[in-house]
Amino acid sequence: MAGNFKILYFAATTIYTGKDSESLSAPMKLGEMYELLEQKYPGIKGVIQGSMCTVNLDYVEDHELVIEAGDEVAIIPPVSAG
Repeated sequence: MAGNFKILYFAATTIYTGKDSESLSAPMKLGEMYELLEQKYPGIKGVIQGSMCTVNLDYVEDHELVIEAGDEVAIIPPVSAG
């Protein structure tokens, strides 16, 4: 079933996107999403590589995972304190 999923951006990813969130077309593999984001926002791949990713609040690493319509994805870059 085609539709959209929501992606949430935090910290450094908001610098590249200029957004807190956006909707992308589903279904899409996690790895494809990363490639699409790099095309849309050149340089974001470096931030994403060091980030955690969740799909529906579950941490994921499998680039073959299929994101479905209605899912919520969050990219959470590392945060430093000082």
